[in-house]
Amino acid sequence: MTQPRALRRTPRRAQRLVTAAVAALAVLATLLLPAPSLAAPSPEPTPTPTSAVPPGTTAFTLSPLANGVVRAGESLSVSISLQNGTAADLAPVDVTLSLGTAPLTDRTALTRWLEGAPDPSLQPIATTSTGIVASGSFQVRGVTVPADDPAIADRAPGVYPLSASYEDASGTVTSVSVMIVPPAEAADVGLGVIVPITAGPLRAGLLTADELAVLTGPEGSLTDQLDAVRGTQAILAVDPAVPASIRVLGTSAPESAAEWLAELESMQNSRFALQFGDADVTPQLQADLPRLLAPTSFRAYMSPSDFADVTPSPTPTPTPTPGDPTAASPTPTAPPGPALPSTDELLDIGPAARAGVYWPADGTADADVVAQLGEIPTDGGVPSITVIPSATTEPGAAGRTVAAHGVVGESEVLVYDSDVSTALDEASRSEESWLRGAPLSAATAYLAFATADTQGPVLVTLGRGDGRSRVGMEAAISAAVTAPDVLPRSLPAVTTSASDEIALTGVEPSTERAAAAATLVADEGELGRFATILDEPSLLNGPERNEILQLLGVAWVGDPDWAAAIAEHREQTRTTLGSVALLPTVPNDLYGSNASLRFWVRNDLPYPVNLVLYTTRDNLRLDVQNETPVVATAQSNTRVEVPVQARVGRGEVTLTLQLRSPAFVAIGEPESVEVNVWADWEGVGIGALAVLVGALLIMGIVRTVLRVRRRRRGTDADTAVAADTAVAADTAVPADTAVAAEPGPDGAVEEPQPREETKP
Repeated sequence: MTQPRALRRTPRRAQRLVTAAVAALAVLATLLLPAPSLAAPSPEPTPTPTSAVPPGTTAFTLSPLANGVVRAGESLSVSISLQNGTAADLAPVDVTLSLGTAPLTDRTALTRWLEGAPDPSLQPIATTSTGIVASGSFQVRGVTVPADDPAIADRAPGVYPLSASYEDASGTVTSVSVMIVPPAEAADVGLGVIVPITAGPLRAGLLTADELAVLTGPEGSLTDQLDAVRGTQAILAVDPAVPASIRVLGTSAPESAAEWLAELESMQNSRFALQFGDADVTPQLQADLPRLLAPTSFRAYMSPSDFADVTPSPTPTPTPTPGDPTAASPTPTAPPGPALPSTDELLDIGPAARAGVYWPADGTADADVVAQLGEIPTDGGVPSITVIPSATTEPGAAGRTVAAHGVVGESEVLVYDSDVSTALDEASRSEESWLRGAPLSAATAYLAFATADTQGPVLVTLGRGDGRSRVGMEAAISAAVTAPDVLPRSLPAVTTSASDEIALTGVEPSTERAAAAATLVADEGELGRFATILDEPSLLNGPERNEILQLLGVAWVGDPDWAAAIAEHREQTRTTLGSVALLPTVPNDLYGSNASLRFWVRNDLPYPVNLVLYTTRDNLRLDVQNETPVVATAQSNTRVEVPVQARVGRGEVTLTLQLRSPAFVAIGEPESVEVNVWADWEGVGIGALAVLVGALLIMGIVRTVLRVRRRRRGTDADTAVAADTAVAADTAVPADTAVAAEPGPDGAVEEPQPREETKP
């Protein structure tokens, strides 16, 4: 059972806004100052801004305004920033702005220039100076070259190298960029911009309500992403785990999350669904999985009480035919419970979604991966299509522009321009506007060459970074769609354009990610067999599949915490597999021929489980019930009684106990218990007891008889003594004593006769 991971992003909107505002004011003040060829230094901002460069370093950046585009009759405006992350103050320096007299010839020359190659045509066009840059702070200077300055006036269309430099004790410090002069008349080329809508790397299967409240709140990342694409024709690449996380909560979903989902569904942007959790498809295919992984169930995340307002439509009851003797009378049924949404309903990303689009991690899909993805059927009947970077194609690797729509073998591909996309991604991540101009100018320059090299549409992306601000994303999207000679295009327009045959370069497979995918799927199979102890195995299988997909997410690529996340998940899986088991047993003594042995089953799961306890013996001294059904209650220990019967003979019997699911899957490790059987002692004990009771009875009878005899002997002796006494008394009766008459043999009463006195 996996616990949700806390969000790793910390909103820093307030700090970014303050920094950007200070820098913007400095640049604006500089640009508004009149000068024939350059602006005077702007005053040092107060309070001193904080530098964001790593401690112990400095950063010198040249950022053209307006994305470096200078049309005929427009001036050239740039910002020059110096950030000080060292412990010492930086002395004032004189900065020289230089511009090449000849345009760069092609994309390859542009790449070399941006990577630091010298350009002999550079000529100084303006200078400015910085003040003292305090430790831990930065300064921004603005420079404007008027439109009528001979350095930029009457420039031919092209991409010109632009640099800023200064001298210090270590030598010359240079920052490079470009100035783009677009042609006055050129045919527009279609441009598709893919913007991912994702929640970043996650360990849990779905976002929690608390996480959604943060991400869809006013300062949330998901809110920024929708705000950035609102009103544009950007192509949305939506992670279906985000809407599913909201829908499974039903009425308990945060209000901000429900509003965010409603806005996503109302947008008319063309879109396609990423894999759940933005999982990378490449390691799944390289792990030889029979098919791509997909969510199986969300039952574990849903509570019927959250869907009480949603009731299923009643099932029509057939009307019985009059006179039909076989027609059964209507059977009353219990009212149906709330209807839970299906998996397809939970994963729906909104209207105009194109099925069968796969976007592997940058630079991981080779020809084999593309071929396998192209063979996957889709529900809509449209061919599957793979999104790949131009850097992995042979023309793109050679520095040429690649059209958006192509074919690799028999599989369709969408090729996005690697150079433009990398620059846009860098710009979207920049928190300061005075630093963002450099990558935006580079992206615009690459687009200028792309529109000149191809007639088909061009595709670019914004990357898959998380924690980007709305301002940064808006600036990147705007720079792309407003670049000279481009026209925004939707996904259907790009996928239906003409396609060319494209060859791919060799791609080194990531054995680590493929091995992780294979291991996670193997663990999932073991957990799936274990889940057969539940009435609803999906309560375990569903979350496990979702967590695997999240851990294979593209956002984890290059993250140093990924290996630890995989290890943690596997440990949690092992804990779940060990959550149901027999408690340790102790030896038992069996004295009777029939008895029940007691054992205990531990269940740490939050669900009751169905088990069968299989008991086997190692000899014939004991008969035992082989199968004992068990229903172990949730999060408790359940007692199990196994009937046994002893046979003739005494000795030790070893019982082997094994829990299994109703599907005969072994649950937990087997346990052994020693039973000491004393079967003959029962008969011996009963016989001894019978002898003892019989002896006691005989002794009692004998004693009783003897007592009666003694009593009788005592009575006879007393009678004899009394008779002798009476005789003696009779002889001593006086003569005149009358004797009572006694009846004779015939019943007549004789008169008593006087006794004669005898004298000695």
